[in-house]
Amino acid sequence: MLNAVLSVAELTGQQATHVSSHPQFAPALRLRAPVWSAFIAMQTAARADAVELALASAFRDFDRQLAIWNRKYYGHAPLYDEHGQLLLTEQLSSAERVAAIMTWSALPGASRHHWGTDCDVYDPRWFSKHQQPLQLVAAEYQSGGPCYDAALWLQQHAGDFGFHFPYAHYQGGVAAEPWHLSFTKLAEPCAAQLTTELLEQLITASELAAKDYVLAQLTELKQRYIDSACAPGDAGEVV
Repeated sequence: MLNAVLSVAELTGQQATHVSSHPQFAPALRLRAPVWSAFIAMQTAARADAVELALASAFRDFDRQLAIWNRKYYGHAPLYDEHGQLLLTEQLSSAERVAAIMTWSALPGASRHHWGTDCDVYDPRWFSKHQQPLQLVAAEYQSGGPCYDAALWLQQHAGDFGFHFPYAHYQGGVAAEPWHLSFTKLAEPCAAQLTTELLEQLITASELAAKDYVLAQLTELKQRYIDSACAPGDAGEVV
């Protein structure tokens, strides 16, 4: 039986005792042991169908998520709308900046990447051949994009290995992310563990940009951007 329960520190990315690296992958990539097993089995099956799958990211801790948030809020990293169109940070209110950040990046403490259950997946071959960096944008996974075949394969087969797409399509919160997979049996209990009260305590003690606004709107923000993930079985549509 899978041990689905994490400590609060693990759940919110403050500790990494629940994740580990794997000898076949870069040391910086960490997941929970059952997720590694499922991903490697999926990778092997995809390879048999001439599709290559690699991990762009896996576990991400609280400090890393906080740094991403603050860089975006203060204009040191770009902000985009739900369609991937660049926004002018200096023209946005605090509320608009927070909305733009949460469309693409999770609130620190609430990232699914904290749980060791979620990963971003891509086909590395084109990027290696052309020495171009992966951007994790929708065009890379759409028809004509270098990850299109991988996206189609995952849409059909990810569920066979226990994964689902928490951001299969845009529902008014997080933008569609065809690269983001979640290991359902372990991720769903984590989602249930993550309460508004827990997040409030964590954010209050943090150096989060726009902290006062986030705390004042936390119930609504959690409902829109955290609790509204797509259900397992909803694979979205690759275009």
